[in-house]
Amino acid sequence: MNSANFEPRIVGFLCRWCSYTGADLAGTSRMKYPPNVLPIRVMCSGRVDPTFVLKALKEGADGVLIAGCHPGDCHYTSGNYRALGRYTLLKKMLEQLGIEKERVRLEWVSASEGERWAHVVKDMTESIRKLGPLSWPKQLEKIDKAEHVHAKCA
Repeated sequence: MNSANFEPRIVGFLCRWCSYTGADLAGTSRMKYPPNVLPIRVMCSGRVDPTFVLKALKEGADGVLIAGCHPGDCHYTSGNYRALGRYTLLKKMLEQLGIEKERVRLEWVSASEGERWAHVVKDMTESIRKLGPLSWPKQLEKIDKAEHVHAKCA
């Protein structure tokens, strides 16, 4: 597929207190940004389990954006630090699966940063567009075949 015609599907896990409100501000302020992010409101970015990200990718997302409160401003005190720790481990897991680390992103966006939200969405959409569609089903087939061959050899 030509990357110029490719429209990425990006799942966004947005903190209810900051990032979701920042995205809402961008919308109510009529800021222009690509409609490629499907926002999912979560109570805190610290509640985003890596399996949520993997499931989104497995079910057709080309990228995943996790957005939370700025460090030190978490409604739950330290949830965004937990998100950062999980994100660091998730990046290593993606590498092991053969998925480009640029497909998953963690950003801090406060409730008053509608303009920042619009910039993050534009930037991530362009980044994913350059990478092209995620062909994870093909990766899964390779993994399944490798496991099948390994099972026969054992």
